[in-house]
Amino acid sequence: MAKYSIAILGAGNVGANLARVWIAAGHEVTFGLPNPHGEKARAVVASLGGKARAAVNKEAAASAQIVALCVPWPQAEAAIKSCGSLAGKTLIDCTNPLAPDLSGLTIGVTTSAGEEVATWAAGAAVVKAFNTIGASNFGNAQFGSQRADGFYCGDDAASKAKVRELIEAAGFDPVDVGPLRNARLLEPLAMLWIDLAVNQRQGANHAFKLLRR
Repeated sequence: MAKYSIAILGAGNVGANLARVWIAAGHEVTFGLPNPHGEKARAVVASLGGKARAAVNKEAAASAQIVALCVPWPQAEAAIKSCGSLAGKTLIDCTNPLAPDLSGLTIGVTTSAGEEVATWAAGAAVVKAFNTIGASNFGNAQFGSQRADGFYCGDDAASKAKVRELIEAAGFDPVDVGPLRNARLLEPLAMLWIDLAVNQRQGANHAFKLLRR
């Protein structure tokens, strides 16, 4: 497996857990944050044994081969635009356009968060991934005798191959579900996972699996 330099925009639950599994797999991680010297940045870097660093978004993205968007949806456009040009980079969109009360998605059917991100990041190859299961399952994706699937979609084959490796590094069975427009399907699937976890009070210990015969 290749080793990548990765910029993670955001240091919340998703970003911190992706950093944990990717660092363990030998990748280089830099968090992109509005305040890389703040208390939150120091705490997340310390939690990773100092094996990551933090910088402003533009600096983090400039030296990275892969950028992972892990901020809440209302912050996504500003985070992307603060990076400057992302042309030629692989951009993993991990977001879901959730309503504040988790009652549903704020966009969908005729577009998706993944496709919106692609319009903001001209020249980047956007791959939707890591959005259909809770971040606490990253690196902990075994459910009895089966391993949870990591669904992903995008339009660039080379970037999808890189993301496939990163999905495997997080412990999932990668499942390519087609072009980026199929983020319109993955985001409602994520909403189902969230509804089961939160509104139906089933917690985070469930996952989706594509069964074949």
